[in-house]
Amino acid sequence: MSVALGSFLVFAAAQVGSPGPANMALLATGAAQGFRRALPFVAGVALGKQLIIWPIGFGVMSVLARYPAVFEALKWAAVAYICWLAWRVAFTRLAPGAGGRSPGLMAGLAVHPLNPKAWAMILTAFTGFVDPATPALIATATVAAGFLAVQLVLHPVWAYFGDRLARTVAGTRYERALMVGLAVLIVLSVLNVLLAGGETP
Repeated sequence: MSVALGSFLVFAAAQVGSPGPANMALLATGAAQGFRRALPFVAGVALGKQLIIWPIGFGVMSVLARYPAVFEALKWAAVAYICWLAWRVAFTRLAPGAGGRSPGLMAGLAVHPLNPKAWAMILTAFTGFVDPATPALIATATVAAGFLAVQLVLHPVWAYFGDRLARTVAGTRYERALMVGLAVLIVLSVLNVLLAGGETP
């Protein structure tokens, strides 16, 4: 009864740190709002993964397997939500005080439940690094704590990078190109996951 903790943490860091819908949204929010104003959104994104780790740990995937239409609906809800985030990013200005209302904790909470990559990486964590004989509570708590620890380190990095990137182009002719480019990357990241069948990279 065990979790291969070292291997799991390496896997989690690679998955959480790689480009995907959540990290593109973090990058864009950091660029649009600045690092400090993006922190509630960062916290929401990190905590939002817990909303799917615990149900998966206690068997929700077996239920969804019986109702594939529910999972299909989740995928298209993801497309709609990520596209809405991208739309907001594309029309955001970086000039000081012109960033508009910053997406907060609640907006961040919705990112991972509507992110097919998150579902795929969590399912892989349970099937690839957890001994089947491990009690559900121990396995789920370990996976949840491991992902949260990695997210608390890596998610702020994406927001900070967005902030630094924006500071170099705010008020210049490159500002609009940056925001539109970030919006396109957000949409492409979720479409890439969907076209790949929700598999982890």
